[in-house]
Amino acid sequence: MSVSCGIVGLPNVGKSTLFNALTCAGAEQGNFPFCTIDPNMAVTEVPDPNLEIIRSHIESQKIIPAVVKVVDIAGLIAGASKGEGLGNKFLANIRETDAIMHVVRCFENPSVVREEPVDPKGDMEIIELELVLADMETVTKAIDRVSKKARSGDKESVYQRDVYQRAKDVLETGQSVRAAEWKPEEWNALKPLCLLSAKPVLYVANVADDDFDGQSKHAQAVAAHAEATGSQWIPICSDLEAELSAMEEDERQSFMQDLGLENPGLDRLIQATYKLLGLQTYYTAGPKEIRAWTIHQGDKGPKAAGVIHTDFEKGFIRAEVYSVDDLIQYKTETAIKAAGKLRTEGRDYVMREFDVCHFLIGR
Repeated sequence: MSVSCGIVGLPNVGKSTLFNALTCAGAEQGNFPFCTIDPNMAVTEVPDPNLEIIRSHIESQKIIPAVVKVVDIAGLIAGASKGEGLGNKFLANIRETDAIMHVVRCFENPSVVREEPVDPKGDMEIIELELVLADMETVTKAIDRVSKKARSGDKESVYQRDVYQRAKDVLETGQSVRAAEWKPEEWNALKPLCLLSAKPVLYVANVADDDFDGQSKHAQAVAAHAEATGSQWIPICSDLEAELSAMEEDERQSFMQDLGLENPGLDRLIQATYKLLGLQTYYTAGPKEIRAWTIHQGDKGPKAAGVIHTDFEKGFIRAEVYSVDDLIQYKTETAIKAAGKLRTEGRDYVMREFDVCHFLIGR
């Protein structure tokens, strides 16, 4: 499955620096508003040590990690929902993503162009208000669109109108759609609207290089806002991560050791994104390739097989499954089978994190 995240924030908060660190794609940077006019898009690999572990036990020509598409969306400003700046275009770019990485600057820097003092809470509220206002327009149009059929007694239209009206009521309080409780069938009714404020948000506190743990008052303001809105947050020093991503592996490990860091912050960022979206990984392994596949937590065997090819979900017969830990312990698939650890699972099997699978597919 394809996963995409949009990096958003006010101008000059470090979005493009973070994007460069994630993708090494060299997005143009500049210390002025709208430094990213068109969204930069790139695909970044999901850090996964299990792939090399599997290859150390199963000979294969190549390994293919899971990936996340990252979209660097130009800095929004107040009034974007009404078309200020390039607001309409930017909001449309956000609409196409699965989740939002909301970057917030959490350190003072006199060299960065900014008219107002650093104010994480105020910055977050500006962006969120623009998303709410854009959703208000979308929902109002949707209500108008279905109301005529609803008045004629069409049950589906009546249901849609009522759900849309409830969403509008939530938005009118200034809250995001995701802040309300929704039944699964209500989410299904809202899904075609691609509401911006319904998307899960990971707040990224862009901290100074002496605040890796996000203990400063600015970073803690982000943490408090994330908790209050039922979201997640993570502290990242974008400048440091950009430096690390440009280093050779040996140099990077040495530098991280000097700083007392076990893993790059970007690894934590991608892992946090997976958690945000309720995702997990399983693997297929053979002589041609070892590959990581992304599925949702709770997906069953046929759904997981369908990620490889849509026909596989319908044709699913069974799966032979073991865990990466089994492979570490027993060294080979033959030994795993001999130990009785190779499981045969049917259509109702709920996939576990880090399963290794062989699917039997019928025509």
